[in-house]
Amino acid sequence: MSTSEILHCSFCNRSSQEVGSLIAGKGVYICDVCVQNSVEILKKNAPAPKLRTDVKALPKPSEIKRQLDEHVIGQNEAKEVLSVSVYNHYKRIQSQHLVSSFDEVEIEKSNILMLGPTGTGKTLLAQTLARILDVPFAIADATTLTEAGYVGDDVESIIVNLLQNADYNVERAERGIIYVDEIDKLTRKSDSASITRDVSGEGVQQGLLKILEGTVAGIPPKGGRKHPEQSLVYVNTRNVLFICGGAFEGLEKIIAKRMKPTTMGFTASTPSTVEESMDLLLHVEPEDLMRFGFIPEFIGRLPVVTALHQLTNEAMLDILTGPKNALVKQYQKLLLLEGVELVFEPAALECIVAKAQKRRTGARALRGVLEQVMNPIMYKIPDVAGARKCVITADVVERGASPLLELSEQQDSAALQPKQRRASEN
Repeated sequence: MSTSEILHCSFCNRSSQEVGSLIAGKGVYICDVCVQNSVEILKKNAPAPKLRTDVKALPKPSEIKRQLDEHVIGQNEAKEVLSVSVYNHYKRIQSQHLVSSFDEVEIEKSNILMLGPTGTGKTLLAQTLARILDVPFAIADATTLTEAGYVGDDVESIIVNLLQNADYNVERAERGIIYVDEIDKLTRKSDSASITRDVSGEGVQQGLLKILEGTVAGIPPKGGRKHPEQSLVYVNTRNVLFICGGAFEGLEKIIAKRMKPTTMGFTASTPSTVEESMDLLLHVEPEDLMRFGFIPEFIGRLPVVTALHQLTNEAMLDILTGPKNALVKQYQKLLLLEGVELVFEPAALECIVAKAQKRRTGARALRGVLEQVMNPIMYKIPDVAGARKCVITADVVERGASPLLELSEQQDSAALQPKQRRASEN
């Protein structure tokens, strides 16, 4: 090549013989050295994005708790822990797309473990969080999970449910929330070696490890079981928030033994009341969960632990009447569709709470008791001409007496059970 044919970079004037490559444009050329230098200059001068650029759409912890208060009564400590953990989890996701001076710092995943007796609101809290954040939600029952290859649901089935609830939108599913209920049933059945495999205990804990931490799970596109040569949908669980919950009956005794060690025999310290048991759960340590039957690796995947209190009579009363979807409000709306105003006397509500507490299943018992009270009334009310108001008294709840009915002026006689009816003016 003659000297006149040698091409030069239009920026640095290096010849094609001095550089690795020369990119040609319309009458101009740029060498690879100048391209590299330009990239470095752009990186250095590019404005650093603000860390909260995308976080504005995410509710603050105080806002999350405020919305939880509208649906769940009490459990303030648990609500605060959940609000902060969920907020940090989704900030962690958003930070993956931002550049900052802390790029080398990796924020760990904040999976959550909730301890507390049945009916205290664990599932409701998880469901409400998903609704507040507008993310897909799935519930898995740990008692149905088994090791892969055994009869039952393997651990990847919980990802199938999440994908289905996300309308098979993989990207949306990868930011969802999964609540694993009855997680305390996955404890090792025994510390001693056994000939038979513990396919629904420690084996499932081992199977859940990677999914909790983050893995790419291949699942059938429309659910069901995997088959050879079947195309799979791959879901990355790295950003899926797992909330695990359980009653953990007996854990309080393990905590009490650690906190109040005694010699032996009849002086052994055990929780004497339900309240004392719940207070002990607030002091749970990883070593307590290990003694309960969880493997250390599994406990490590659930760094955030919170305990829920047993519901008091006052809290149960608030659950009946306070939240937006309170049971009393639901029945009032149902009867209003019949043109009848439904009123519960305070004594009647207290009787409902007392009967529910005897069932020892928390807030779940309230619906059962209320169903028993209201079903006969809901059956007969549509047939009562001119009914405009129905008053539920303590006698209705305790002895199945007829409610007090107020009739319109056009009707002078009507009742669910005429011989027991009392005029409203009495």
